[in-house]
Amino acid sequence: MDQVKPLKYRIHSIDIVRGVIMLIMALDHCRDFFHFREPQFNPTNMATTTVFLFFTRWITHFCAPVFVFLSGTSAYLSGIKRSKSELSAFLIKRGIWLILADIILFSFMMTFNPLYNVLVFGILSMIGSCMIILGLLIRAPLSVIGIIGGVIFFGHDLIDFMQLPQTGIANVLLKLFFTCKGTVLPIGSNHFILDLYAIIPWTGVMLIGYVFGSLYQSTYDAQRRRKILLITGISLTILFVLLRFINVYGDPAPWSVQRNFAHTLLSFLNTSKYPPSLLFLCMTLGPVLILLSFIEKVQNRLTAVFMVYGNVPFFYFFLHLYLIRAINIILILASGLSLDKSKSPGFPFMLQPATFGYPLWVVYLIWVIVIVALYLPCKWYANYKRTHQQWWLSYL
Repeated sequence: MDQVKPLKYRIHSIDIVRGVIMLIMALDHCRDFFHFREPQFNPTNMATTTVFLFFTRWITHFCAPVFVFLSGTSAYLSGIKRSKSELSAFLIKRGIWLILADIILFSFMMTFNPLYNVLVFGILSMIGSCMIILGLLIRAPLSVIGIIGGVIFFGHDLIDFMQLPQTGIANVLLKLFFTCKGTVLPIGSNHFILDLYAIIPWTGVMLIGYVFGSLYQSTYDAQRRRKILLITGISLTILFVLLRFINVYGDPAPWSVQRNFAHTLLSFLNTSKYPPSLLFLCMTLGPVLILLSFIEKVQNRLTAVFMVYGNVPFFYFFLHLYLIRAINIILILASGLSLDKSKSPGFPFMLQPATFGYPLWVVYLIWVIVIVALYLPCKWYANYKRTHQQWWLSYL
């Protein structure tokens, strides 16, 4: 029989913001699977994009930075009742588990290839790798972890000014840890790894998130916490505007004047996610820290809905992906495309034809259907997880 325990204490503001991010993430994946795939529908191509299409993609840029930052914050909070050695072991084991889940579950969802010719190292592999690094650093003083995180966060773009190896193992390691933007790593004649996220820049985000987790101790003054979050958020946002305007440091892709003011603004906001530039991180984390500052005292029906999703990030992540993929496959087959014609030329993923896609309004409609359909399953699992203590729940 399941062992029941008292309800766990949750920090509502973190769950609310995480829930908002989870819902926005579903929009990004719906756009990936249901919008047109032709080059003219690239949301960040200033020559062809529309304001609506660009912002449909841009708003989802907040997902990865916030998810990684809050993973660091949650790591600190999970260590309050653990020793340093226990927390280190937990983070390393959880990191390995996330990498395995990414390779096995996420790769299959993306490729629909049971032979696993393509192994996708996506956001879970990146978060898992960052957790392992954090687990190895966990015995260091909090100030040291913060300094390491800050140096990475503000200084990793210096690599853009360096002459880097173009071949050999050094090139592979640099891509894996610093410059990855969809790197293909062969592991045999017919298998390869598609690595989407550079590890070190994101590790800086997690380390800083871990340090900010200390603000959420029950003994910490709430007013002081909100003030620190607000000042830090405003500072990062201002830093983004200033450095982006100067156009020298912080992003490898400078902005430029476009055909009209709206597209010039889009160019200004079009910072680099792969790998994440300093300006990309300032642009996304700054406003979210401001939101965390203001959201602490807000509790209403809407925030309660967000908390349902924010309480179960891992469960929601795979449930929403597999639901989206199932709808995607059903619509592909319903469109009359046969299985042998549902693979794009030169594209390694099955069941993603180049000729398939819908207008953005259909994408948004499917997005709403998906998040509504997932509400009750997430609410049930959140309640189950809150009232039970099986060991495996800390990994799901």
